[in-house]
Order: sequence, then structure tokens, then C-alpha cells
Amino acid sequence: MPQIKEFSIEEKLGSLINLQKIDSKLDEIKILKGELPMEVADLEDEIHGLRSRQTRIEEEINGVTDFIEERKGAIKDAEELIKKYEKDSENVKNNREFEAINKEVEMQQLEIKLAEKHIKDANEEIADKVILLEKAKKNLAAKEGVLELKKAELEKIISANEKEEKEYQKHSQSAKENVEPRLLASYEKIRGNFRNGLAVVPVVRDACGGCFYSIPPQKQSEIKQHKKIIACENCGRILVDEELHNNVEVK
Repeated sequence: MPQIKEFSIEEKLGSLINLQKIDSKLDEIKILKGELPMEVADLEDEIHGLRSRQTRIEEEINGVTDFIEERKGAIKDAEELIKKYEKDSENVKNNREFEAINKEVEMQQLEIKLAEKHIKDANEEIADKVILLEKAKKNLAAKEGVLELKKAELEKIISANEKEEKEYQKHSQSAKENVEPRLLASYEKIRGNFRNGLAVVPVVRDACGGCFYSIPPQKQSEIKQHKKIIACENCGRILVDEELHNNVEVK
């Protein structure tokens, strides 16, 4: 049965430092991208909403236009009826028939006036909606212009760093395989607690390289001995001596 190699604390710390340096390189690339990926996603959502609004206004205008055509049709029908009643009035036999025809004519005239009012109101509504539509179109065009610039900027950053990012991602995965699972889980948990992603830091000028909490001389001596893994009492980051940190080169 093959023997499983036991790594010393110094070797474990070296693996962690290597992993941290690789992940920090990946973090630098993310910083270069900045908020652009989020801004692009937000703009795309906003543009989708603006397009839906524009479509809705256009549908509303079409609906009002159809209503106007319907009212124009009603006016035409009423005018045809009036002509018919006026022609019928020439053949009335008595006053009662004459009054009945006049009443029908008056009813159709009222229908025409009502339809004309509806058309006037509808045209005013269309005018208001056209203004809203123009504003929506301008706003949409402006947002699409910004999105195009943001996408181009992001694409430029991605293109410039894509090869390097993929290499570091591959190195990071490989480096993780050299860290024992329990220690890796602790590393990733600590790393997730801080925006700068630093989980392993050197002691610099007698202080933690992450939170700058003062490290007592006795503790610094223990850190340099590489006999156990020591965490900062203030921030919880894994502490290493500066010499070991500087000697580890990214693999």
C-alpha cells in the first residue's frame, strides 16, 4: 500500500500562500472589470423594461386610433340614416309620422355630436401618448448607447485579460489540490469574509497584513517557527512570516 506523504506545516503554509497569490491575481482582474458586468446587466434589464413600455404605448395609440375609426364609422352610419329619414319625411302622411322621423333625425344628430366629442378626446389622448412615446424612444436610444459603450469597454477588458485569467483559474484549481480539504475550507471561508479576498497575510512591521492589528513579539516568533498554523486574533486571517511569504512564487 503506497504511503501518503505528510506535509509539514511550512509546506502547508507555502501551499496556502501560493493559492492566495494566485487568487489575488484573479481578484485584480475582477477589479479591472469593476462594476461593469453588473452595470451591463442592469442596463439590459432597464432597456428590456423601456422596450416593453414603448410597445405598450404604441399598442395604446393603435387602440385609440381603432376607436377613432370606429367612431368615424358611427358618424357615417348616422349621416346615412339622417339622409334616409329626410327622404322618408317627404312621404309622411300625418304629423305623428313627421314628429317620429324628426325625433330619429335628432337622435342621429346627437350620436354624431357624441362621436365627434369622442374623436376629439381620443385625438388629444393620442397627442399626449405620442409625446410619451417620443420620450420613451429617446430614453431607450440613450440607454442603448450607454449599453453599447459599456459592453465595448467590458469586452476590451475581457479580451485583454482573458488568456491570463484562464491561466490563473487553471493554476488556482491546481493549487487547491495541494491544500488539504479542511484547511482549504477554512481558507475559502476566511477569504469570503473580506472584500479584498485576503485570507493569508504576512506580518508586516509587527502587524497583521490584513487588518494591521499589532502582533506581539512572542506570537511573531511562533509564526516564524512554522510549527502550527496561527490566525490573527482580530480578523481571523492566517498569519505567515514575511520571509516565507516573499519566498513563495506563484506556480
